[in-house]
Amino acid sequence: MEKEEKKAPKLRFNGYTNDWERKELNNILKINSGRDYKQLNSGSIPVYGTGGYMLSVNDKLSDTDAVGIGRKGTIDKPLYLKAPFWTVDTLFYCTSKESSDVKFIYLLFQIINWKRYDESTGVPSLSKNTISSIKTYVPKVKEQDHISKLFFSLDNTLQLHERKCEELTLIKKALLQKLFPKKDVIKPEVRYKNFNDAWEQRRFKDISKLSQGLQIAISKRFTHPGDGKLFYITNEFLNPNSTVKYYIDSPTKNVIAEKTDILMTRTGNTGKVVTDVEGVYHNNFFKISYNSSKIDRWFLYYLLNSYPIQREILVRAGNSTIPDLNHNDFYGIKIYIPTIEEQIKIGTFLTKVDSLIALHQYKLKKLKQLKKFLLQNMFI
Repeated sequence: MEKEEKKAPKLRFNGYTNDWERKELNNILKINSGRDYKQLNSGSIPVYGTGGYMLSVNDKLSDTDAVGIGRKGTIDKPLYLKAPFWTVDTLFYCTSKESSDVKFIYLLFQIINWKRYDESTGVPSLSKNTISSIKTYVPKVKEQDHISKLFFSLDNTLQLHERKCEELTLIKKALLQKLFPKKDVIKPEVRYKNFNDAWEQRRFKDISKLSQGLQIAISKRFTHPGDGKLFYITNEFLNPNSTVKYYIDSPTKNVIAEKTDILMTRTGNTGKVVTDVEGVYHNNFFKISYNSSKIDRWFLYYLLNSYPIQREILVRAGNSTIPDLNHNDFYGIKIYIPTIEEQIKIGTFLTKVDSLIALHQYKLKKLKQLKKFLLQNMFI
């Protein structure tokens, strides 16, 4: 007879060679029901629902850590519940038995396909019996502890980068408010040393010229680059999660954007600004041409993203179902600009902030990919 396949994950810590055991979840955990909290007073004990933290009360359901899983509604988002806590009746909380580590259970819950066990034709639902009977592979508790420590350390690093991204985004938002003047104000609140002059009032028609893009039929778009084909800059480009990319044959009309050009959406999601991209731009975009000896590219880019200008753009685009900004409305927007030297300093500084945000976003993406890989290879 052929030897039975070894029940072990692809990746393991050194020193562990035993097979993992196949067990029902009821052998490693106890499922507890949440309860209504409305009779309780305000306090310091967190209350959790399927969407996470809700509020704090003066009593607890558990004084040991547990893993929350939705009974109804959101059933595929496990939560690690640090004791003491309270859960509502739509959220089960699972405590560990002696042979298991609660943190390892939390990791197991992340790899279970919970939607597969949905018992309802309407609102997703799970029962205690269904959860209890799910079978999975588990190692001895000592190996569980090693695995959970690795993943919880990784999660802490992920949270650190998430917080950094959030903090830097808030800092950037504040800088855009402080480094550019408020509406009808001739000086910003924050300035570089030795720059004291009032900013000069202009309108966009004085410093820029707009060119509208090109509408290309779907039948003439390609999803892969080829000889002579150019990247087609469409609204999908603005969505960081989109994988859609189009390429087209070189057009006869001059609608080419260089990396130093600034593009802005004129309709739909009006006022979104992009630069540092090359290709043919869609009819939904304006290309904003400017004199680089008088206007710094990055200053103009961040000026367009500043709150007073964004607000003015949205007002002028209208409140119809599909907002649309025309040339004259854009040209008529009143702006204030400093000397080119001060522009360069502001633009350079804000690009450094954006680079920091991008760095943390990149690290966050890579850490998420690493966690996904480890979950796939350190469990059966």
